[in-house]
Amino acid sequence: MDRAARLRTGTLPRPKAPQEDPRIHVSLAGLRALEPRARALSFTSKQPARSALNGRHASRIRGRGLDFLELRDYLPSDDVRAIDWKVTARTGKPHVRVFTEERDRPTLIVVDQRMSMFYGSVHNMKSVTAAEAAAITAFRVLSQGDRVGGIIFGDDHISEIRPRRDAATLDRFLIALTRANAMLHAEAPSRAPLAINDVLRSVQKIAPRNHLVIVLSDFDQIDDDTRLLMSGLSLHNDLVLGLVTDPSASVLPKGARLTASDGVLQAELDLRDDHVRQNLIEYSQGRLAEILDWQMKMRLSVLPLTSAEDTLPQLQRLLGVPPR
Repeated sequence: MDRAARLRTGTLPRPKAPQEDPRIHVSLAGLRALEPRARALSFTSKQPARSALNGRHASRIRGRGLDFLELRDYLPSDDVRAIDWKVTARTGKPHVRVFTEERDRPTLIVVDQRMSMFYGSVHNMKSVTAAEAAAITAFRVLSQGDRVGGIIFGDDHISEIRPRRDAATLDRFLIALTRANAMLHAEAPSRAPLAINDVLRSVQKIAPRNHLVIVLSDFDQIDDDTRLLMSGLSLHNDLVLGLVTDPSASVLPKGARLTASDGVLQAELDLRDDHVRQNLIEYSQGRLAEILDWQMKMRLSVLPLTSAEDTLPQLQRLLGVPPR
């Protein structure tokens, strides 16, 4: 099977056994253990006052939409705003339109598991934080009766799981997430990473409208096309960006040396050079500034996640859930 076919089908090579340390790799059992405490979280339109999704720059998270049910005679207890004035004028009798809430709204969770995410200086790898946040979100979505699916992508593979309302689909999502995470290791061969823009184009096909789309990534290699794709998605869907960062991005240690690679070429960076250190910090801060600019201009929601803390308490704090 050629590379293009592997990208479309999500066919992954058999992963190497992950290390035991849960801060470096997730396990299927570890992700499943997050389910009981995920039920208190919510990404719906009704948010606690302390939630990051409620506020000056909150996204237009609309909750479930409305389906037309019937047209009937007006009753004294009806809301006058529901009167259909055209039918009323035609028949000479007041009529109202009756709507019911949609049964569910599908959620698509997009999870970045590229090598840029396989980094952590304090607690977790960023890839672990993203995977745990994805699992917690999936458990919560399914528990409230909505369909859930996802797109999980690495440097040379992408797994697409279309939203369904059943435990089997959730299990497929967790297994694909665990396998993609297990493929990240220090000895992995260098390769050009899959562009996030290609992933967003896949998102557009699976979630053309009326979805909740949650993207968990460090948003490496974003550009003007990324902004346009995000803007297009946000027009017809509710879009939440989980920006995963590591604290070392803003505080680089003096005297260290880093090896940077784009998957094809690599170079050693000497952090003893103040100019090199400052350029790296400015690059990281520039990416954050761009994401925050999207938040304001597109009315997106941005949930800042750090690899320096456990994942669940962060989500609870960001979504206004009191600690237990």
